[in-house]
Amino acid sequence: MSTDPHCKQPPGAFVPLIDRNRCEGKGPCVDACPYDVLGMGLLSLEDKAGLSLIGKLKAYAHGNEQVFLIAPDLCQACGECVRVCPERALSLTRRSLPEEP
Repeated sequence: MSTDPHCKQPPGAFVPLIDRNRCEGKGPCVDACPYDVLGMGLLSLEDKAGLSLIGKLKAYAHGNEQVFLIAPDLCQACGECVRVCPERALSLTRRSLPEEP
């Protein structure tokens, strides 16, 4: 069960999905998350290589800093990160369960 009555799922059932081409690294989602699921960090060369031209320009303009998952197992799908993101770069997605042997 959730530990917070405002949250909809048990920890780790859902995780934020970050659209790297939209994220501008402004970070209100980091502060809004009550479980410290998100943090700020620099894009790796591999991350930058996967961006569209517009995404690369946005990343460059914002010092290549974006939001990253730092503790996905703590997410309880409250949706606060999604609600406050000015670029609409976040969504919640159900985690796939590992296959049983």
